[in-house]
Amino acid sequence: MSDLEGQTANAAQIDYWNKTAGQTWVQHQDQLDRQIEPLGLEGIKVLNPSVSDQILDVGCGCGQTSLTLGDHVGPSGRVTGVDISAPMLDVARARPVLEGAVHPTFVECDAQTAELGEAIYDAIFSRFGVMFFSDPVAAFKNLRGALKPHGRLTFVCWRPFQDNLWMRLPMEAARPFLPAQTPSDPTAPGPFAFADAERVRSILEQAGFTGISIQPFDMAIGGSPLDQTVALTFKVGPLASILREQPELRPVVEEAVRDAVSAYQTPKGVLMPAAVWIVSASKA
Repeated sequence: MSDLEGQTANAAQIDYWNKTAGQTWVQHQDQLDRQIEPLGLEGIKVLNPSVSDQILDVGCGCGQTSLTLGDHVGPSGRVTGVDISAPMLDVARARPVLEGAVHPTFVECDAQTAELGEAIYDAIFSRFGVMFFSDPVAAFKNLRGALKPHGRLTFVCWRPFQDNLWMRLPMEAARPFLPAQTPSDPTAPGPFAFADAERVRSILEQAGFTGISIQPFDMAIGGSPLDQTVALTFKVGPLASILREQPELRPVVEEAVRDAVSAYQTPKGVLMPAAVWIVSASKA
């Protein structure tokens, strides 16, 4: 039985990440891991995990960050990866563990409401896994309760959409061919829900965290050939959401998107600017 059975707080996100989004991420796991891995590594650098640490990885997805954290804490440590997406967790559980690393435990649950344990983790980490809570203050209160008295929190989240050219450029190229879009609520659960740094700070303060640091980090990401990069823009991101509803528009916008993205080809593949916050805080 799924640990999510009967939970309704994040029902829409649970449905989304077990169907549309989860299946897409599984299908493109290698490419997506390659694309966002450097951003997660910068977050792990800020977290600075120690040997023997007990770490909770929130929104672990297909498990890349959990495996990396397992390498840092070694066999005497513990890493628990939690996610609401069963298909992504299936991938995570099947991935090989690095020699000398602890094998992470993967649990299907909603970190906003799940019983995570009381004061058992030295640290909590997340790479793009904490922006989807229906009640973020309640979620971070729950996470804080799972930390030891001097436990620490570090997560990576996207800065505003307009600062992330890797998502914005395909939309801009396609916009002349798309129907008018209704503006969405910028604070609704989704990739850019934590784009406002002051909102993030307020959420963490209300949840009881102290020593809050929110630092910008910029990096060109990608690394895939042009054809693969263009194909991924039609599977992941805001343009993909539109095309899922209106697939007949894909051949109309494809040439324009390809032309725009091609300007960012390098000998290492297509690399486009990404902008994130690296957020850290303490329980104490």
